Amino acid sequence: MSALLDSRQPAWEASAMRVPDLTEVMAIERQAYPVPWTHGNFVDSLAAGYPAEVLRGPRAQANAGPPQVGLTPLGGGLGAAPPWGHTELLGYWVAMPGLEEMHLLNITVAPAWQGRGLAVAMLERLVAECRCRGLAQLWLEVRVSNVRAREVYRRFGLVEVGRRRAYYPVPQGPREDAILMSLAVAA
Repeated sequence: MSALLDSRQPAWEASAMRVPDLTEVMAIERQAYPVPWTHGNFVDSLAAGYPAEVLRGPRAQANAGPPQVGLTPLGGGLGAAPPWGHTELLGYWVAMPGLEEMHLLNITVAPAWQGRGLAVAMLERLVAECRCRGLAQLWLEVRVSNVRAREVYRRFGLVEVGRRRAYYPVPQGPREDAILMSLAVAA
């Protein structure tokens, strides 16, 4: 399946997150968050069998224009190299399935690749995973201060359904509240 995306969108391929991906995942995690997940959080999630994916695209060349546009066919298998060879990690997500629901634990786009539709592409893949598992509801928490992410989620169809007080740690000071958001996943 091929599709044309935003002209700033690189070609990308999704694959299951594996332990060897975690060095790159942790580098992005530290760039993206004031209090990142730990390596152990990712290892534990993978060991528990939680669904998790990474998105890879062509490695950016210094002073090169944007990569060719489009999606590559998926299904190359775990660890299969995309057709363009050298790749860079663009983003990732980790979720926890439950009884009739999926809880998105972490979704991150590398800061250099934000604003190019990758978060929406990952959310679409996550919703497809929910449908494959017969899960009717998707849940997530997002920092109150993360207005950009909240807007992406809202445009995707998630609705704010609650608030978790003092949910997120911060480097200094009181913990930050989370907005609880949910999406009904149609079969």
